[in-house]
Amino acid sequence: MRSKMMLRAAVGSVLAVGATAALIPAFSADATPGRKVDSNTVESFGRMAEAVLQDRTSALVDNRSTGRKAPAAAGKNVRVSSGLVRSEDTAVSSLQDRKKLLAKLGEAYSAADTKVVVDKTEVKGSRVTVEVTESTTLTYKRVRGDEPTTTGFKARHELTFSAAKGGKWELTGIQTADQGLRAINAPVPKVAATDAGSTPSAARAATTWPVKAVPKKQTSGYNYAAMAAYAEKYWRNYNPEYRKFNSAGGDCTNFISQALKAGGWKPEAGKTSDYRKWWYDSSAQSDSWVGANEWSWYAQNSKRVTNLSNVFQLEVGDILQMDFDRDGSKDHSMITTYRSRVGMPYLTYHSTNTFRKSMASIIASYPDANYYAYRT
Repeated sequence: MRSKMMLRAAVGSVLAVGATAALIPAFSADATPGRKVDSNTVESFGRMAEAVLQDRTSALVDNRSTGRKAPAAAGKNVRVSSGLVRSEDTAVSSLQDRKKLLAKLGEAYSAADTKVVVDKTEVKGSRVTVEVTESTTLTYKRVRGDEPTTTGFKARHELTFSAAKGGKWELTGIQTADQGLRAINAPVPKVAATDAGSTPSAARAATTWPVKAVPKKQTSGYNYAAMAAYAEKYWRNYNPEYRKFNSAGGDCTNFISQALKAGGWKPEAGKTSDYRKWWYDSSAQSDSWVGANEWSWYAQNSKRVTNLSNVFQLEVGDILQMDFDRDGSKDHSMITTYRSRVGMPYLTYHSTNTFRKSMASIIASYPDANYYAYRT
């Protein structure tokens, strides 16, 4: 593991590449409220964001070199604050530990590509808030030989730049703007267990590997291939026939409901709040269509699902839910869209929009979460 000094050097060096890619106007630290930044500055903010996120992604790639030199302290108009350098140093270190855990689970990445687009820039006095969208693709290394080619995701981030002395800008903060499962290159802090009582819930699934498979019986009348095809078609570009719920708690359960309907689940009309019903129309939808807990209650009550004892038993069309902080309330829903010959499930989902993320990758990011696996 690299020392903290080496980590700071690595982060600083890659960020310097982005900072020098465009000319930065010299704004003073007492910038007036509402002052606009020009296109060159916006471009540099975007390059800085891309450099930070690319550095995180690189920490997960097998055999990626980390030998970089620290940048010069002077002569740069955009830089990273010392506090954020330390934070990113820790983030990169934790992601390298995640790569080791992935290796134990039989997974590695041979290449990666991260791109960033600036969506919005807002100036308030001496601070600039920059909203960006990250698009990252990771190439699976052929460890077992039957992995899919790639996994990918789109994630939204909010960056804060503060005016410093000498007309410089400092990147002082970066945080996710998504409410769902964090991306594989996003460091996740450990969460202490809580005891908030119980709610109607499925049985928890184990995360041990390997495990004996539980083959799916094709007798339900559902089209699991159609479920997977729907999810893989709309993971990035949303189906315009449905409303989005990203700003209302997340779109993940809405997304799996759409896929399940595409594969043959029939709606059941009723009151919005009745979790024994499941439906969607042009003006409203049941809570069970969009709520993670409500979906679980409906799915079990209707006998449309059974519980799997281990997450690695998931097959195409099956659903995985997670309780991030183990408080008894489910936080996220995903659908299995691919399963390798050796039994590795790959999940596709909204919030953060992600294509074929392996079960190993999810567990490596959230080793302490509670998992619930449903056979549809």
